[in-house]
Amino acid sequence: IFLLPMVTTAYETMYEKTEVGKIELKEIPGRIALEATTKSPYFQGDNNLFRTLFRYISKNEVAMTIPVEAEMKPGRMRFFLGRQDVAKKLASSDGVKVRNMTALTVVSIGIRGSYTNSRFKRYEAKLENWLSRNTEYEAVSDPYGVYWNSPFVPGFFKRSEIHVEVKKKGSEEKQERQKNEAAPKPDES
Repeated sequence: IFLLPMVTTAYETMYEKTEVGKIELKEIPGRIALEATTKSPYFQGDNNLFRTLFRYISKNEVAMTIPVEAEMKPGRMRFFLGRQDVAKKLASSDGVKVRNMTALTVVSIGIRGSYTNSRFKRYEAKLENWLSRNTEYEAVSDPYGVYWNSPFVPGFFKRSEIHVEVKKKGSEEKQERQKNEAAPKPDES
């Protein structure tokens, strides 16, 4: 039983974990996602999203990567293509959509323990508190779960995170101003 948590380290990691209890800003790279969706909230899905995605990667001989991301309402789960699979021509099918996802900045909190709605809500409140104190950032997405372990790992060994995509306030205006300053000026002759 003590070897179970170590098994997950054999998977390709898409980005680094946030330490348990720590809140940090981090950059998530662009990636290709395999996504399954349900109309019901994520925690009411009885793990059908995981099974749908797992059948898809098994059928298409795609390696499992970590972490897995999950949006809460409606329930949506994403697996990601690792380096060895990105060149594969995968099509959306069998309830799975293939998506290109752009790089983003998130505020993240690291969590230890089982994947439950009550734990998610408790740590979501801590991120909301962080955002209220760090007013130079604003949320641009709803919070979503980031899960590092399989459903078969005992709850007390499981690691997860909650992410909220953020941007610096005023960053769009600054980018637009920089773009305009760098643009070639019209000929004024």
